[in-house]
Amino acid sequence: MSLIRLNDVNVRFDQVQVLREAFFKLDAGDRVGLIGRNGSGKSTLLKLVLDQVEPDSGTVAVELGTKIGYFSQFSELNGASTILEVLQDVFGHVLEIEAELAGIDAALAADPGAQELDRLIHRQSELFADMDRVDGWDYQRSIDKVLTTLGFNREHRTCPIDDLSGGWRNRAALAKILLEAPDVLLLDEPTNYLDVAGVEWLEGWFKNFQGAAIIVSHDRRFLDSVVTRIIEVENFHLHEYPGSFADYVMAKQFRLKSLESQFAHESELLAFEAEGISDRREAAKSASRGLDSKLSKIKKSRAPRPVDKIITEIYGGLHVKDVLCRVESLTKSYGERTLFSDLSFEIRRGNRIVVLGANGSGKSTLLRAMTGEEPADSGYVTWAKGGGLVSYNQVLDGLDDDDTVTHAVNAMPDSLALTATKKSVNRFLAMFQFSEAELKQRIGNLSGGQKARVAMAQCLLSGASVLVLDEPTNHLDMSSTQVMERALLHFPGAVLVVSHDRFFTDKIANRRLVFNADKPGHIEVHAG
Repeated sequence: MSLIRLNDVNVRFDQVQVLREAFFKLDAGDRVGLIGRNGSGKSTLLKLVLDQVEPDSGTVAVELGTKIGYFSQFSELNGASTILEVLQDVFGHVLEIEAELAGIDAALAADPGAQELDRLIHRQSELFADMDRVDGWDYQRSIDKVLTTLGFNREHRTCPIDDLSGGWRNRAALAKILLEAPDVLLLDEPTNYLDVAGVEWLEGWFKNFQGAAIIVSHDRRFLDSVVTRIIEVENFHLHEYPGSFADYVMAKQFRLKSLESQFAHESELLAFEAEGISDRREAAKSASRGLDSKLSKIKKSRAPRPVDKIITEIYGGLHVKDVLCRVESLTKSYGERTLFSDLSFEIRRGNRIVVLGANGSGKSTLLRAMTGEEPADSGYVTWAKGGGLVSYNQVLDGLDDDDTVTHAVNAMPDSLALTATKKSVNRFLAMFQFSEAELKQRIGNLSGGQKARVAMAQCLLSGASVLVLDEPTNHLDMSSTQVMERALLHFPGAVLVVSHDRFFTDKIANRRLVFNADKPGHIEVHAG
């Protein structure tokens, strides 16, 4: 039985096509990974299901009685309540049963008459059965388990939600959705702001979840673990690939090769047709030769150059010193809690260092201490003269809404866009999905994902010797993340990154700084 059905759906916003002839169905137990570029229509599909957007044509049907739970990075909770109060409200029916059972206990203690005693015992038996049916006896343990796994300490649990950071509010919304256990889960980037332990717990939770789900995520390893099929939004259409994310990668490669073969066949037919025209119109031979030449140029221009070559052209003129940074005996504490103590290591040319640890362990604080955004308690951080570093998060926060994309990408003083050829830069930006029209747009008109792409392009083209990246994949779509990965692998300088994205870190890391959960304040340095 299909819980959700989209039939021949078309959606346009301000005369701009978003979805065209979209067909989709979600059956009980389905786990669909919804992927696509920023702005391709993923969130629109979720809003269609939630009845927040009306299709221009076609139909959207949700099976009567289907309970839908929706999580996004912008989910709203009652800011005056604590997370404990919000989650206890999820079990409102259980709390009502508990209150009635407490009243029955008090009535039984008052030594009622035989008839009233029978009535009270009968009602108590009914309520016990209700508690067993809804698994209500362990609801407090369920709340504690989800909060503990998502990293909520005692302070987080008892303060108003409005006092939490944006990331913690997102975690609170995710906790509420998971405890509600709806028939259909709509999750928009659920792993953002979760540490590795939190993501692994969510993967395990899905193994016992009996409902269906549509999951928008750039986290490839999470998708590979959880989904049963992939739907890619591409060129306004929904393309379906059965199986895991790994199955999708293989199937998509086969599809692209098939399309490439089809294009080559059509090119041959077009060239043959041009020859026929030439034979029939002897007077137009020169024009025909011009057409042949034009066809040849089109074919050449459409044959993509290898991604790696485009990237190495960009970085060809960047000269980097051997030792870029020395960290000596760095220590930082908050009150009685030591985040890191007596930390010493070097950052050298070619290092791609990933900082790993649980939420709240001090990863972002370490980055801020190294970049000078936050003072350390003791120790030294010495950066090589003339090398330069750039912080992705500072660049993202500092984007000027009135600036254009082109100017922003070229604005940094030592930008490689000023020294590399215009052709190389344009190819590089094209890989990041920047069309000519987008390059002329004002940043204030861009989506969050598009702004993230601008900031990442600025960093990669900045000319700095060290790139500092704190959760860089959170707002990038999958294609942009893949381009970033290729660029970081060829970057001749050094990279210092905090990320929970295991697929991303496994691909790029050649050194790791690991916060040891069993030894507070101790960071281990590992190669590979």
